[in-house]
Amino acid sequence: MSTTVPCDTSEVPARPAVIYDGECPFCTRQIEKFKSRDTDKVFEYVPRQAEGIDRRFPMLAEGDFNTGMRLVHRDASVSVGADAIYHIARRMKGWRRLAWLYQVPGLNILCRAIYAWIARNRYRLAKKCDDGACPR
Repeated sequence: MSTTVPCDTSEVPARPAVIYDGECPFCTRQIEKFKSRDTDKVFEYVPRQAEGIDRRFPMLAEGDFNTGMRLVHRDASVSVGADAIYHIARRMKGWRRLAWLYQVPGLNILCRAIYAWIARNRYRLAKKCDDGACPR
């Protein structure tokens, strides 16, 4: 399920932070694509396995990362999955023009369903996982 959750914390990132599964080759490939489009360095990219992530982003402690990536906004609210992708896309060159589609009634529901399927199958979608090297 994708959602945006308001959080109350003093740990506010200087830039919105994209938190992703750093052990998943599919996920890291997608993050590399984001980084290549993020020429203005709008976002910080942090693997969820990074040391100190729980101290830095305590609002993520209760979340199930199997449901998708997280976007920690500057106000410390958190967007999950497809909602995170929408907020990232609307700030990236080349994706801004398409991001508005997420606001079309019904399309955001479809996007969330597609994202949920991808999140559940991300290790199978990674070509590098074909040899059994991935944890799932």
